[in-house]
Amino acid sequence: MDFVEVPVSEDVPSKKCKGKKEKKKEKRAEEAEEKGPESESAETSSSTRPALPPTFSLSEIKNKQRRQLMFMKLKQEKRKQKLELRKKRRKEREALGDKAPPKEVPKTIENQRVYDETTVDLEDEEVAYDEGTDEFSAYFNKLINPKVLITTSDRPRGRTVRFCEQLATVIPNAHVYYRRGLALKRVIPQCISRDFTYLMVINEDRKVPNGMILCHLPDGPTAHFKVSSVRLRKEMKRRGKDPTEHYPEVILNNFTTRLGHSIGRLFAALFPHDPQFQGRQVATFHNQRDFIFFRFHRYIFRNEKKVGIQELGPRFTLKLRSLQKGTFDSKFGEYEWVHKRHEMDSNRRKFHL
Repeated sequence: MDFVEVPVSEDVPSKKCKGKKEKKKEKRAEEAEEKGPESESAETSSSTRPALPPTFSLSEIKNKQRRQLMFMKLKQEKRKQKLELRKKRRKEREALGDKAPPKEVPKTIENQRVYDETTVDLEDEEVAYDEGTDEFSAYFNKLINPKVLITTSDRPRGRTVRFCEQLATVIPNAHVYYRRGLALKRVIPQCISRDFTYLMVINEDRKVPNGMILCHLPDGPTAHFKVSSVRLRKEMKRRGKDPTEHYPEVILNNFTTRLGHSIGRLFAALFPHDPQFQGRQVATFHNQRDFIFFRFHRYIFRNEKKVGIQELGPRFTLKLRSLQKGTFDSKFGEYEWVHKRHEMDSNRRKFHL
């Protein structure tokens, strides 16, 4: 038998399929003509929008790699939109010139802080009376000069000893003594008899300084701080030469409440009254979100407008744990304020200093 080969093209669709496709194309063309140019603009705007629909959640994607990829794309698109908005606003401000509206203040935890009823008004008569009669009034009336004793916990390690020695170079009239196993109740009367106005105790844990007790003598108060982020002079990059013996200037920032005001006065009374400006040294206690950052700088005037600063060290961060009336007494002491973490830290926008 003879077989005749009949050529069959796979690319040519059947008549039925061809007719259905042509009908679909005609329908789409008719819909596009009815909608007009609005549909085109909608399509272009949809292409610039994020790839994910608004009701879609990335957690619905089960594949981890695909989910990470989609998340990165979404972040890139949001970043591009932010940059475009910023450029647009900058051009508008340049075009308007002096008539441009004021810049929007970004929302931060500080400017959204919950109002505290104990916020200090410096013109308040009650605040002025308290300042004139509190434990620091003799210092601020220039009747006494500060004299500080710095000691440690029992058997201090090298890092804690070096930290105390560097603190003694920052605070004028400060003397470092080793504890030798004496209880603080026995140390305090000896300090008072030798005319010390402050007792500073540096505690440590696992060879690292982690606490500070600052006791004002002879009548108190006593503050207990947690110490963190300690960096000694050798651990700092681009630090200046060791500080001189000149009395430094003192800067106290953001101590706004009654509690913060008393803590600020506690720090201010550590340093002598009249700073020696020729030394150009500044000790700064900056309160931010109830963390007190300590920095020690030297400044230099480069010209009439520019000032250069150089950090001398050490640097550390304090967090107030308690404030006690009178001198240190762990058993029978009366506390003015105690930090209760689970009660007081429930709201991130509420601060106490």
